[in-house]
Amino acid sequence: MRFTKMHGCGNDYIYVNGFEETVPQENKSNLAQKLSDRHFGIGSDGLIFINPSDKADFEMEMYNADGSRGKMCGNGIRCVAKYVYDKGMTGKKELTIESCGRIMELTLYTDHGNKVDHVRVNMGCPELRASEIPVISDKERVIDEPVKIGGSKYRITCLSMGNPHAVVFMNEIHSLDLAVIGPQFECDGLFPERINTEFVRVVDPGHLEMRVWERGSGETLACGTGCSASAVAAVLLGHTHHSVEVKTRGGSMQVEWAGTEDDSVYLTGSAVKVFEGEI
Repeated sequence: MRFTKMHGCGNDYIYVNGFEETVPQENKSNLAQKLSDRHFGIGSDGLIFINPSDKADFEMEMYNADGSRGKMCGNGIRCVAKYVYDKGMTGKKELTIESCGRIMELTLYTDHGNKVDHVRVNMGCPELRASEIPVISDKERVIDEPVKIGGSKYRITCLSMGNPHAVVFMNEIHSLDLAVIGPQFECDGLFPERINTEFVRVVDPGHLEMRVWERGSGETLACGTGCSASAVAAVLLGHTHHSVEVKTRGGSMQVEWAGTEDDSVYLTGSAVKVFEGEI
């Protein structure tokens, strides 16, 4: 099987061209686990198939490193866009890509060699209703709510950007032991479908710093939906402007949100090919 290794701000995935490679559906979850292993496989945060779609220009079929199906990945979808453009599968710089039934709109930006280096994604509108995220709460929204997880107290703001997120604002994030804290959040009973958790420091009204624990993958160097969720939460709490740079361990992304539930979130960031191979 041919594959391409790509990353967006260090959030790395293995990409397989579903137009050319045939993998039985029942094998994909186990294959994602095997290939994502950084010691015995290729090494990645997950596996993404680029498939035909009857609803959009292409489909992104994503699996996390633990084999679970991912609904959306802001970094992954930018790399899908780079793949299909750089490989000549499309000449369009305005694309639609389907992910778990959602149609995402993307704008591609190319370098002097006509290769895609940045992509802007319409991430859709944030879902703030607790029942739809989902998060267990007697309130309609969970915004800056106190909770106790793993024996410690936190304040969380929850929303969905196609997958569920809990955003925690803190003064110090770099010393956190995410290997312990991350699973405590991910598997807490508050979150029926598990949760992605962002630990965020407000630098100033135009800048955030973020570390992320992704359900099914653990701590990753970046998360596109996580950056989007962090920016939305920061705007809701009055911490930042409506356009903010979010710095992750793997790089920075720009997020724009006008501020209401009917406004789409726009995420702009890099897309990089690392290498191609055969396994």
